[in-house]
Amino acid sequence: MAVGNGSAYGAEQLAHDVSKLVGYAVSTGLVHPGDAMWAYNTVLEAVGAQGPAAPDAAELLADAYVCAPTADLAQAGPVSAFVSPQEGFDLEGTVGRIAAAGIAAGCEEDTPSGADRIATRVMNVLMPRPSEVARRFADEYAAGGPQAATDWFYRMSCDSRYVRRAAIARNIAWTSSTPWGELEITINLSKPEKDPKAIAAAGAAPATGEVYPACQLCMENEGYPGRGAGAAHGAHPARQNLRILPITLGGEHWGLQYSPYAYFDEHCIAMSAEHRLMHVDRENMGRLLDFVDLFGHYFIGSNADLPIVGGSILSHDHFQGGRHVFPMMKAPAAGAFEIPGFADIACEVVRWPMSVLRLRAADRERLLDAAAHVLDVWRAYSDPSVGILASTVEDGTEVRHNTITPVACKDGSDYVLYLALRCNITTSEHPLGVFHPHAERHHIKKENIGLIEVMGLAILPPRLVEELGAVRGHLLAHAGADDRAALARALESDPLCASHAAWALELACAHPDIAPETADQIIRDGVSDVFAGVLEDAGVFKWDEPGRAALDHFLATL
Repeated sequence: MAVGNGSAYGAEQLAHDVSKLVGYAVSTGLVHPGDAMWAYNTVLEAVGAQGPAAPDAAELLADAYVCAPTADLAQAGPVSAFVSPQEGFDLEGTVGRIAAAGIAAGCEEDTPSGADRIATRVMNVLMPRPSEVARRFADEYAAGGPQAATDWFYRMSCDSRYVRRAAIARNIAWTSSTPWGELEITINLSKPEKDPKAIAAAGAAPATGEVYPACQLCMENEGYPGRGAGAAHGAHPARQNLRILPITLGGEHWGLQYSPYAYFDEHCIAMSAEHRLMHVDRENMGRLLDFVDLFGHYFIGSNADLPIVGGSILSHDHFQGGRHVFPMMKAPAAGAFEIPGFADIACEVVRWPMSVLRLRAADRERLLDAAAHVLDVWRAYSDPSVGILASTVEDGTEVRHNTITPVACKDGSDYVLYLALRCNITTSEHPLGVFHPHAERHHIKKENIGLIEVMGLAILPPRLVEELGAVRGHLLAHAGADDRAALARALESDPLCASHAAWALELACAHPDIAPETADQIIRDGVSDVFAGVLEDAGVFKWDEPGRAALDHFLATL
């Protein structure tokens, strides 16, 4: 058998890698030393191998003996587990080679997703069971508080390779100063691309029977082995190393996990145990506040519950949160306003390209009442002068268009709710959405503006790496030249650059002396400016005079 670098990989090398992986699992606390020998053999089974012996079998057995409570039954008190730290261990490389051995043994199809299913199966062998994780989390929470508990759970999710740190590290990220403050940009390179074999298999796959799990957010994913693109209902990622903590929000069973392809620090997901549609209302905003009562060091937010202005998954009720302060949260107030009957609620308009209200109070029920009032008024509000229509009639059915994207956090003893006003109306001029990235910005961002983008973090497609590299090359090739027409022709004739041509010409005019040492920053700042424009497009009340007057009119209706 050969591994990815083409070198021979035999039974002895497999034994070495499995032994090292087990040692890593012991050193990170995933596996107790007393379970190391069992873990070694179970990993062999997971990749279709029946040997050979672990090269350090004697040490594994000795370590298990040292910490075994039965080694000396006359000894009083608990026995400490022996942990040997692993220096310079290559988790991704080791797991990749072990997975390749499983592919060679016929355990899975020879595709990236097949290899990933084996890798996930292997890591599951080295993890505590879900009930043990929940018990340990509760102990950490009781002993050290919520931050100590999430610190442990996040580290375990990373050590078990559920949070894909190596993949996340491939993302390209930067911040740039804009008129709205520092915006955060990420070109997403972490999620795996579809393999040609998988695409072909998907085209031939039958689609019969009930889909299981119903979606990737269902709690039934915990421990699911995954399936390939050729299976009924297509591909579904392996989730055997997923651990979900049962928590209570709004008196209901919800789950807490971390995102495998995180976009910010400790990016977590809370999901309903019931597979049901997203909904934004007082009840779910109450669940946001329940969450920050449990985990006050995290923010939590919900995507809007309508197409175009919502996230990519509207079919399952869920929130996203984490330990990150987004640009929107740092934005100053543009002014204060009052809601009649809610004098105890501090209300501000946030100076932000989107239309965001910030409500603050120590009394959570009063805050929820005020937020629900804003939502109710907004859902029924129309102002055709600025393109806002609460509803339209389509094929004889009333279709509503207004909703909010709510975000919650704690600030000392105060609860804070951010309410981003959203409207998903479409027109012939803007068929994808009036308050959606406009066509002139689609070369950078065409996708929906969801919760994360609302707060000032752009998630941009991987195609931009090659495209922006091509733009850079043309800008430098024509730097200092007066013939802008030649640059325009070069950009428009290059398939990688054609969609960026008008924007790139603007960069060239603004930076005629662009040089290799300045080009990357100029292009990145240009991308950030486009993203600022995207957020302005998504704002229902613009920051010009008519927009401010329209916002004042809406606030007066509260």
